[in-house]
Parts: sequence; C-alpha cells; structure tokens
Amino acid sequence: MSEIPQRIIIVDDHPLFRKGLIQLLRTVPGFDLVAEAADGKEGIRQILHLRPDLLLLDLNMKEMSGLEVLRFVKQADLDTRVVMVTVSDAADDLVAALRAGADGYLLKDMEPEEMVEALRAAAAGRIVVSDALTHLLAAALRDEKRPESASAAGLTEREQGILGCIAGGLSNKQIARELNIAEGTVKVHVKHLLRKLNFRSRVEAAVWAVEHMRSER
Repeated sequence: MSEIPQRIIIVDDHPLFRKGLIQLLRTVPGFDLVAEAADGKEGIRQILHLRPDLLLLDLNMKEMSGLEVLRFVKQADLDTRVVMVTVSDAADDLVAALRAGADGYLLKDMEPEEMVEALRAAAAGRIVVSDALTHLLAAALRDEKRPESASAAGLTEREQGILGCIAGGLSNKQIARELNIAEGTVKVHVKHLLRKLNFRSRVEAAVWAVEHMRSER
C-alpha cells in the first residue's frame, strides 16, 4: 500500500457494525476515515464531496441499495475503489456486485485480522473476495458458456499478458507500470478481453484465468 493515507468512507445502515468497523480502521496505519453514512443517498453526497480512495459499502440497505450506490459511483467515473462488506453469502449477490464493478466482496463475519489484510490489499489495488466465497464464484462461472482457452477466445498475446496480471490481482495502474504502457491502453485491452471472454467484470475474468490459463501451460 502506498505511504499516502488511504481516504475511506463507510456506507452502512447498521450502526453497531459501522461503529465496530470504524474502530478497526482506526487501528490501521495509513487508513484515514473521512466520513460515514447510514444510507445510500447520504453516502453518495459524501462520496461526491470527498472523492475517497476506498468505499466500504453495505449491500442490503433500505431505500437505496448498495448495488445502486455502486453503479452510481462507477458511472460517475470516480477513481474510488468499492468493496462490498455484507452478510450475504449468496452467489447471486456476489456475481451481481462484481458485474456492477465492485473491486471486492467481503463478509462481515470475517476475523478482524483477515478484514484488515483484505482492506490493505484492496487499498493497494488488488481485487479481494472472501475466501469462503471464491468457490461460489467459480461454480457460477462454470454454469455459463465460456471459451475453453485463451486462444479459443481469440485473445492476443498482449491481452493474455494483461489477463495474467488481472489474475494476479493487479490494478490497471499497476499493469501499466508492469508492462510499460499507458493506463488508457490497459483499459482498452481489458475492455476487449472481457468482451471476448463474455465477462462483465475483471474479477470473473481473474477467476476464469486462474482455472484455464494454468491448464494451457
């Protein structure tokens, strides 16, 4: 994680959990909690005003759901990473959040140490999903028709290299540095490879890559 403090906003309608998460974040060097909100509409106001580096977002909230907030943030093209923090371990919720652009999906019952580790990884640009849920995501993807290999999908050598970086949890900015190309070029390649693989999120592509690209080697 960079030495620059990560500015964080929490949006969650459960006061006790919100308070506990705030206390946990205050123990982590490099995390700067700049705001909290108890509902989606107030959360959006805070997000637009403060433009945080990291948004910790509850999934199921009254009036405006976490998915609605997530879609708003992504459509607003803010440079904010969004991690869902929820009690839901349903595959449908997990896939819906990732396809809407979530950068992570963590369960509220994680051990505090695991939560801190995951949030540090998210702040560093990595995609984070609770270990207990990765098998659900993989199973959901197996149920849908996908190419059997990167070559069958028609991925170029550059796209395969970028897909490998995504599978390694790298952000677009980190991939650009790794491959010595512009971040805008990385975004174009990611868009193309997602379309070829028939995925809507980089997390789905990462899970697919771990399962399929290893077998091609």
